[in-house]
Amino acid sequence: MDTASQILDVAERLVQVRGFNGFSYADVASELGISKAGLHYHFASKAELGEALIARYAARFAEALNAIDERGGDATAKLDSYARIYAEVLRDRRMCLCGMLAAEYDTLPEPMRKAIVGFFDDNERWLAGVLVEGSDAGALELDGSAKDEAQTIVSGLEGALLVARPYGDVARFEATATRLLRSLARTAPSA
Repeated sequence: MDTASQILDVAERLVQVRGFNGFSYADVASELGISKAGLHYHFASKAELGEALIARYAARFAEALNAIDERGGDATAKLDSYARIYAEVLRDRRMCLCGMLAAEYDTLPEPMRKAIVGFFDDNERWLAGVLVEGSDAGALELDGSAKDEAQTIVSGLEGALLVARPYGDVARFEATATRLLRSLARTAPSA
């Protein structure tokens, strides 16, 4: 593994555990046994490192969404797979990188802010497509527009992740995610 990838791995973990403002180049350099100058060679500034972190995280998330699409299945299965991405992050005792960064949004450089919003927009677009697919198939009943429902899902899962974290309880997150996603399931009309 090259040094830049190692730097990104350590910085990503630190952001997911401490937040962006909770670590320094000295923390990363110490963990990797390299100089701070060595870090600056790969990432001239912490803001540049932050942009690279978001870009890599968003690309991996997009790959995970593509894998869900490639596996196929109905919209409900795709939504369950989406929620499992979040659960796996929590199992690793971390938070969604962009969720952690969103908590520090006002203190971040503008390019990072735009990248965070872009990450959430991309997720909401993918979810809206799945929701339309499920609605068209008669499997999901949307209470509003697909876009509004997608925003609710992202917000609900990010919030559930945040609240489950201090409890160290993945089951708490999973129960909330299940209730949130099942609220979209079409129910049979009552007689």
